[in-house]
Amino acid sequence: MHQLKYKSKTEVGILLGELYGRDLKKATLFENVDVIIPVPLHWKKQKQRGFNQSEMFGRGLAKAMKVKLDCETLIRNVATETQTKKSRIQRWENVSEVFELKDEAQLEGKHILLVDDVITTGSTLEASANKLLSIPDVKVSVATIAFASK
Repeated sequence: MHQLKYKSKTEVGILLGELYGRDLKKATLFENVDVIIPVPLHWKKQKQRGFNQSEMFGRGLAKAMKVKLDCETLIRNVATETQTKKSRIQRWENVSEVFELKDEAQLEGKHILLVDDVITTGSTLEASANKLLSIPDVKVSVATIAFASK
């Protein structure tokens, strides 16, 4: 994860997505996924980093699962500060209203696989999933590469 996130080894994220995607494709719960949406970075953060690690993971998943990758519909409209030193409540407050949807009608009735690189408290995934769940008749599943343990 460190190589992907902090050393710009984007191929690590894509490979992990491909390997994980092969397994998910065989799983009944994921067989009807229509679209994969990575948790977005704010455009300033993405410009600074040069890529979105969750998107790299999503690219690998999309390739292995033969599913569309959508990096345009869910956007992060607020540049939040890093979550690494925050408590669960502070993390939730930091991301609770930072996501918005563009052209959400295209996702109505779809099964969305929401992907992120690491889950720590789940605040970012919860906030982004809640935004997606505001779309009529959607189902949201979640996949991550890793989880942080304390």
